[in-house]
Amino acid sequence: VQLQASGGGLVQPGGSLTLSCAASLSISHINIMGWYRQAPGKQREMVAIVTNIDNTNYDDSVKGRFTISRDNAKNTVYLQMNSLKPEDTAVYYCNALRFTPSGTLNDWGQGTLVTVSS
Repeated sequence: VQLQASGGGLVQPGGSLTLSCAASLSISHINIMGWYRQAPGKQREMVAIVTNIDNTNYDDSVKGRFTISRDNAKNTVYLQMNSLKPEDTAVYYCNALRFTPSGTLNDWGQGTLVTVSS
């Protein structure tokens, strides 16, 4: 599946941004979709994931500030980010995980840069 992430940008601390991830096929067929991020000099880490039955999981650092959601009609997953902090600065990547009889398919989008700075 092809994933197109968008919505990144420069925002001041305390501000908000919404990231979007548009998939090339019906996301109802994707078991888990998620957002990951990679800050300079650090490893990529999970931010939030949502399953095809709308179960969600968040990294402790974003709980209460970020919300992941999926719109099956638009084949899009969103990440609403509120109360942004400088440490949220990173390239954010969209991910799609599909479990098939042939194995697990793991696809990544191209990334969108979020910079939190005054």
